[in-house]
Amino acid sequence: MDKKVALVTGGASGLGENISRYLASKNCNLIITYNESKEKAESLKKELEEKYKVDILLKKCNLEKEEDIHAVVSIVKENYQGIDYLVNNAAICLDTLFEDKNKKNFMKTLEVNVVGTFLISKLIGQMMYDNQKGSIVNLSSTNGIDKYYPMSIDYDASKAAINSMTHNLSLVFSPYVRVNAVAPGWVKTENEMKDLDFDYIKSEEEKIFLKRFGECEEISKVIYFLLSDDASYINNQIIRVDGGTY
Repeated sequence: MDKKVALVTGGASGLGENISRYLASKNCNLIITYNESKEKAESLKKELEEKYKVDILLKKCNLEKEEDIHAVVSIVKENYQGIDYLVNNAAICLDTLFEDKNKKNFMKTLEVNVVGTFLISKLIGQMMYDNQKGSIVNLSSTNGIDKYYPMSIDYDASKAAINSMTHNLSLVFSPYVRVNAVAPGWVKTENEMKDLDFDYIKSEEEKIFLKRFGECEEISKVIYFLLSDDASYINNQIIRVDGGTY
């Protein structure tokens, strides 16, 4: 079976690391971008290449810098004739008390999560369109739909924008490129769990029908399904993966 080529932004840590692992296990060659996780990225590259016999390219990319995004596209073009999958995972969340929110951090969140995602989607999506094949999955969040956390108001706004962008991109790149988004609820990543105390976790779990946070692989499986030909007639959708919540 021919290997697919997948680009995962922010694919060296957190949920992104699990997405990279899962795609590698499905025989995908990967381009993984990272910003501050160079050592983790290099370790992950070595592990996945040895375990799954796939090719892994690493590229540092700060989504605030347009030149970094163009450099990622260049490395894709230099090494592959085309790209099959794009997972827009990279994002930042600068939680603070609502009264401490300021323009600088709000704009930084939008610059990375929205503008950066738009630019890389535009460039990679055009490559896919020209090749008349491809699939994009954006990482959204239930925070961008109907979960309200004032300490995350900037992050939540960015994920609502990702949902809108998903709809627009699916139209722009039709009929050759499918574009969907996955909107997880609480997921047990290192970053999410380290700052939450036991009582808060339990109170949030009570709002979830399955009474637990999701596992990273439960999200990665849905992402891969949407990328793959098994989802060949699923397009322009925001898929909640939150265990049922209210």
